[in-house]
Amino acid sequence: MEARSPLRAALLGLACLAYAFPIALDAAPGSAARPNIVLFLADDLGYGDLGCYGHPIIRTPNLDAFAKQGVRMTHCYSASAVCSPSRSALLTGRTPHRNGVFTWIAQGGEVHLRRSEIALPTLLRGAGYQTGHSGKWHLNGWFNDPRQPQPGDHGYDWWLATQNNAAPSHQNPRNFVRNGQPVGPLAGYSAPLVAEEAVRWLRERRAAAAPFFLAVWTHEPHYPIKSDPKFKALYPDLADDVQREHHANITQLDDAFGSLMKALDELKLAPNTLVFFTSDNGPEGDGIRSPGRGSTGGLRGRKRDLHEGGIRVPGLARWPGRIPTGATSDVPVIGSDLFVTLLAAAGVEAPKDRVLDGANVLPVWTGAAERVVRVQPLYWRLHMAPNAKIALRVDDYKILSNAELTQFELYDLRNDPQESTDLQLAEPERFAALRDQLVRHNAAVEADGPDWWKHMSASGGQAPRTGAARP
Repeated sequence: MEARSPLRAALLGLACLAYAFPIALDAAPGSAARPNIVLFLADDLGYGDLGCYGHPIIRTPNLDAFAKQGVRMTHCYSASAVCSPSRSALLTGRTPHRNGVFTWIAQGGEVHLRRSEIALPTLLRGAGYQTGHSGKWHLNGWFNDPRQPQPGDHGYDWWLATQNNAAPSHQNPRNFVRNGQPVGPLAGYSAPLVAEEAVRWLRERRAAAAPFFLAVWTHEPHYPIKSDPKFKALYPDLADDVQREHHANITQLDDAFGSLMKALDELKLAPNTLVFFTSDNGPEGDGIRSPGRGSTGGLRGRKRDLHEGGIRVPGLARWPGRIPTGATSDVPVIGSDLFVTLLAAAGVEAPKDRVLDGANVLPVWTGAAERVVRVQPLYWRLHMAPNAKIALRVDDYKILSNAELTQFELYDLRNDPQESTDLQLAEPERFAALRDQLVRHNAAVEADGPDWWKHMSASGGQAPRTGAARP
C-alpha cells in the first residue's frame, strides 16, 4: 500500500540514515543494539483528542512535543472498537476473533487471553528482556485468580494492574494489584500513579545490563472520569463541567506521559528506547448529548463502531537515530502490527506455528520502504457494534458488512474519510472483489478462533457476561 504522505518527502534527505543505522533484525540476545521498548496505551482516547491531531482546546504539551520527535500516524487503527480485543491483538499479533478475546471482558467472565497464545512479553523475556506492566489489564475475567492466566503468566516479570477500570474512579483507586498482592487504597489519580510505578520500576528494579519492555496502560480518559483540580483549572472558560473534567483528564494523561519521558531522559535511556503511544479504541459517548466524551476529529462513529471514528486512533512512534523526527505517515497501521514490529526491533523471531495478522511496519517508519508488506489484510469484527459488525480495508478502500454478510458498505477512505458515500453501485467490480475477499477472510478467521461456548460447556462454565452476541 502506497505511502503518499509528507513522510516520503521528509525522508529523501535522510535515506542514508536508515542504512547507516540499520534495524537490528538479526540481533542476538544480549546485543547492545537491541532497544528498550515502551508501549503506552490510553483508554478511549479519540483520534481528535490531542493537540497534535488538531484539537483546538485540550492541552497536551508533552504528547505534542513527542509527536515532533518521531513519526505521527494519520491512519493508525486499534484492532477493535472496544478495549479487551484491541489489547489482545497488541500482545499477540493476532486479530481478536483469532486469538479468542472477541469482546470486552466482564469481571467474572470466562473469556480471557489463553495460555496457548504467545504474548509479546513472553517472547521478549525469553530473549533477555526485563518486562514490566503498569496500569489496566482487562485480558481476563477472573483477575488475580489462578483459574485464568494473569499478567505474570503472559511474560511479565513485574506488574501492577487492575482487571478493568480504576475504582471507584481515577481518584484514589483501591483496586490495584501488584504481582498478585492487592495494594489497597492509593492516594492520587490513576495515570500519574501508573506512570510513577513505571518510573519506580525503571529506577529501582531494572538491571542496567538488560534491555526492558515496559507496557504502561492508563485508564484515562475512560469513564468514570476524575481529574486533578490543577488540570481542571486549565479550562476556566468551559461552562460544561463534564467537558471540563474530560479535557482535564486528557491533560492528566499527558502529564503522566511527560513524567515517564522525563525519567527516560534522566536515566539516559531515551536514546536507545523505542516508544509507541496509541489508544485502545475511539472515544466514548455520542458527541452530542455528551460533548465531553472525546473527539473523533470529524470521523464517523465512536467507540464500539467499526466506522473510522471507532477504530482510527492516535499513533506516535519515536526511536532516536532510527525514526526521523517531524515525520508524518498515512500508511495504515493496526494494533496487531505492534507485536511483529516490536519483535523485529528487538531482533526476536516471531512465532511460525500460527497465523499472525500483524505486519512489520518498521521499514515504513524508518524510511527504508514506502509500503507495508502484508500477508493478512486489515480486518475488524465486533458483534456488539451498533451497525456493521465486520470490516476489511485493502489499500484505500474499506468494506463493511452485517454479521450475516448480506448487507455491505464500501468507502474510499483517501477521498472520503468520513465514510459518507457508499460506492457499491458506483464501483461494482471493486465491490464484488472486496466482498468476496471479506467473506473468505472472515471464514478463515472464524475457523481459526476458539469456540468459547463449546469450551464453557465442557468445563461446566457459564456464558461470558459481556453483552456480546455469539461470534
